[in-house]
Amino acid sequence: MGNDIGIYGSKLYVVVNCSHKVEVLDARSGVRLGQIDIPNCRYIRFHRGKAYVSSYVGPVLIDPSAPKGAVYRVDTLSLAVTGKVTVGYQPEEMETVGDYMYVANSGGYRAPAYDNTVSVIQLIDFKQVRQIPVDINLHRIRKDRYNRLWLTSRGDYEQRPPRLFVLERDSRSGQMEVCDTLAVACSGMAFRGDSLLYFGNAWSNFTASGRISYGIIDIRTRRVVADSFITDGTEGDIAVPYGIAVHPETGDIFLTDARNYVSSGTLYCYDRLVRRKWSVRTGDIPAHITFLEE
Repeated sequence: MGNDIGIYGSKLYVVVNCSHKVEVLDARSGVRLGQIDIPNCRYIRFHRGKAYVSSYVGPVLIDPSAPKGAVYRVDTLSLAVTGKVTVGYQPEEMETVGDYMYVANSGGYRAPAYDNTVSVIQLIDFKQVRQIPVDINLHRIRKDRYNRLWLTSRGDYEQRPPRLFVLERDSRSGQMEVCDTLAVACSGMAFRGDSLLYFGNAWSNFTASGRISYGIIDIRTRRVVADSFITDGTEGDIAVPYGIAVHPETGDIFLTDARNYVSSGTLYCYDRLVRRKWSVRTGDIPAHITFLEE
């Protein structure tokens, strides 16, 4: 299962979750350069010549005794694993602010005893120095242009609803702390200037269905300013929004549709005014997008 993708330098990295590896390819030709063996790997981020990969560590299994996860450090020249630090249970996305990495721990394999923390890794010494309590079943974490962190909780799919949290550096302690909570189901997000574009798919175990939503948040005021960002009314064509990205140069917005999860999906492209430009058929469950500079 391809669970993440990213380009760093001339290499393309594809995290293949249940195959326990990161495939490395030449970003332009697609020629395979090698693989990095990491158990139950999830997401990849890059910082100062290193790749960092989150890992559940244990087998793919719902288990109340599932072990704590880890973040692996990889040298991007040799593709060798050069370090490992234990974090919380079933870590998901990561983000860096300065020389610190923030890791969203989900505890998903231990449900209903989810983890509720963000692990803080000091990258210079590569060790966990703190855990920030936030909410259960954390997933996505992204940094805005003001070095604030936006963090999603998926809730428990029953009584506890999904939420979106904002973390910023406290002026007294100098550490990242939760500064705001939004009652928003956020399954995917992307920044465009001072706007956070998001979609939500709030799954309910009671109805065995998800409630789809879209919106725009002004990251300066941290408030929802629109209940959709698609302006031409075509969001109804999207069955299950699953991935979102904004092109760094054109400002075009890309949305993926997983449809029924078992057959080909669709990639939609919208212009800066969020009017559909084109769409193309993809493989099953299109989720992650990265851009190659010309």
